[in-house]
Amino acid sequence: MRRFLATIGFAVLGFLRELGAMVQLLVVTFRSLPFVWADRQMVLKQMLIIGNNSLPLVLLIGGFTGAIAALQATNLFAKFHLMGLARPYIGGSIATVVFTELAPVLTALVIAGRVGGAMAAEIGTMAVSEQLDALEMMAIDKYRFLVLPRVFAALTMIPLLTVFSNVVALLGAVTLIILKFQFPAPVFWSSVQRFFSEAEVILGLAKAAVFGLLTAVVACRMGFTTVGGAEGVGRSTVRAFTIIASGILIFDALFGYVF
Repeated sequence: MRRFLATIGFAVLGFLRELGAMVQLLVVTFRSLPFVWADRQMVLKQMLIIGNNSLPLVLLIGGFTGAIAALQATNLFAKFHLMGLARPYIGGSIATVVFTELAPVLTALVIAGRVGGAMAAEIGTMAVSEQLDALEMMAIDKYRFLVLPRVFAALTMIPLLTVFSNVVALLGAVTLIILKFQFPAPVFWSSVQRFFSEAEVILGLAKAAVFGLLTAVVACRMGFTTVGGAEGVGRSTVRAFTIIASGILIFDALFGYVF
């Protein structure tokens, strides 16, 4: 029993230690925000990696996400013979789910897998090859040089990618229900317009911004703490994605509970 409690205690202390270190990293990064314009070349490079290079994958995932959401919604209504009753509400219900849940969460998960792990691996490689020590020897602020561009780029690009995902998801949804159920497109768009809420879009974009911040901070923290050569870089990459994905789902649940 004592060993069990000790194990739990060590796990809790480790979690709190890492959480405190990430909060500290975030605070130090925000203090460097006035240098964003001066470091705009590095920031734009990270925006290109996170935003432009991820756009095709985000569009692909978004299109199929909308189609799957429409398929599940229409199949559910059809199962209980409610299609006739639900026709005026199908477009609005799908748009609500896409704006508030599917687009921000799945976009963030895509970026976590594609970019978050790469960030951790890149910084982790610098850590094990003593490049971080070299930066300190040259009096270069590693937080401004490495963390600030990634945090700012993720904070701005993931919400923007979510907007594209929203649009493509709705197009995928309307395409599927037209092909499968011969559903009139004007009825779908009229439902979306009728039940459209700016608050839902704002909530989705707020989620995306939080997820972007989480992705960059966790990835950078895992990179800085990398030890053990190439094997350690691999562990940091896997750990970064695991923590980011778990954090995205946890924060999504908290958003759902609060809002």
